[in-house]
Amino acid sequence: MRIIFMGTPDFAVPCLQSLMDAGHSVCAVFTQPDKPKGRGYAMTPPPVKVLAQKHGIPVFQPNTLRTPQAAGQISGFHPDLIAVVAYGKILPKEILDIPPHGCINVHASLLPKYRGAAPIQWSVINGDPVTGVTTMYMDEGLDTGDILFQQEVEIGPDETSGMLFDRLSVVGAELLVRTLDAVHTGNIERVKQGKDGESYAPMLKKEMSRIDWNKPAAQIHNLVRGLSPWPVAYAAYQGRRLKIHKTRVCEGKSGAPGELSAGKDAVVCCGGGTALQLLEVQYEGSRKMDAADFFRGHPSPEKTILG
Repeated sequence: MRIIFMGTPDFAVPCLQSLMDAGHSVCAVFTQPDKPKGRGYAMTPPPVKVLAQKHGIPVFQPNTLRTPQAAGQISGFHPDLIAVVAYGKILPKEILDIPPHGCINVHASLLPKYRGAAPIQWSVINGDPVTGVTTMYMDEGLDTGDILFQQEVEIGPDETSGMLFDRLSVVGAELLVRTLDAVHTGNIERVKQGKDGESYAPMLKKEMSRIDWNKPAAQIHNLVRGLSPWPVAYAAYQGRRLKIHKTRVCEGKSGAPGELSAGKDAVVCCGGGTALQLLEVQYEGSRKMDAADFFRGHPSPEKTILG
């Protein structure tokens, strides 16, 4: 089949690579425009663009798909199917109607749970033991199309969003190839999404990353995992923002929420008599450090309260 691939970040790269490895004809790639990145704000291409150019695949980076020009570019390739993986734009009906075999999306959750932009992060933040990947036919809604295949994946108790992101990208690539093979042979079953269990996973915002030490340690631990590697959970320490990259739930300890024992264990009292050990921290603008080493270098009075 002739396939147009639409995707942007690292998560989509294994999917594009797997399509090529499986012998599918990827006739064009659509991805987001290059963006400034890093301290020098150098214009940086999306990871999918880098892979496509390496293989000589034509790349298009429209600001919007809601123009006759974009529809004309796509229809001009006469695609049998459009595969969409973390593209970052909603496809209008004019685009959805172009390929005879439809548009298929890879979504990193077990739909209808966690529709939206950040399903991986919210599954970790909410402490879910299991998530997964879904392939579906796209419609005009937000992740509301008919389900084709799903695969469950367990989430480790200390796994971060970044770790899970990497694993699900591989699962998604395998599931996409399986889905396209089924579409090609006509051996495909569509299942409409129900209302049971539906939820949304909105885009993360930096404002949500400040830790509330009144919450139980397990809930804070999940927030730290879910916001790693971005935007990273933080607390105030000695008047500065202290990023908290890694934690461990430990035995409960008496003390006010946020009270820090900055000895070799770097333990913080949390809500409900629970406690959290800080394992890896970072002053903003400095390097990551082992928490115990950090607090040896930045000692504090007894009963310091993290903000």
